[in-house]
Amino acid sequence: MRIPPYYRDRNWQRFFVGLAIGAVISWFVFLQIFGILQEEQVRELAKQQDLISDLQNDLKIWQQDYVQLNKENKKKLTIQTINVHIMNHEQYALDSYTRFRIEESIKKDIHYLIAKDIETVYKSKELLKKAIENKTYIIDDRNYRIEIETILFFTTLSIELKIKQQ
Repeated sequence: MRIPPYYRDRNWQRFFVGLAIGAVISWFVFLQIFGILQEEQVRELAKQQDLISDLQNDLKIWQQDYVQLNKENKKKLTIQTINVHIMNHEQYALDSYTRFRIEESIKKDIHYLIAKDIETVYKSKELLKKAIENKTYIIDDRNYRIEIETILFFTTLSIELKIKQQ
């Protein structure tokens, strides 16, 4: 079987040349449109990167301000509540009412610390210890002395005590 000689016919030659020229022109049109779209994407990315860097700078400024305000606020913190807890009340078989009376008596003795700033209270912790430990508590004809185990200073002053019978 023989292939017809279309390559010699002028109409077919024009058709194939038109296809080739159309392909080249469409390729250039495609490249032009693709280039324009890529350029828009690059501009958009540049805008977004600028926005991101601006927001990161703003975030750093806010964080620095936040840290500075926290430092200032920590300097201004005050004692708001006082918690007293007797740790070895089971050893002396103290009932809850007796334990409550001792804890409330200690709270009453140091209630003046409420609304004082933490730094001042911390500086006078030895005085606070002596004020609590030097007092004898008389409950139900028994004398009790208090020994401070731990003191925690923050907005809540937490004191853990051990009780000793004299």
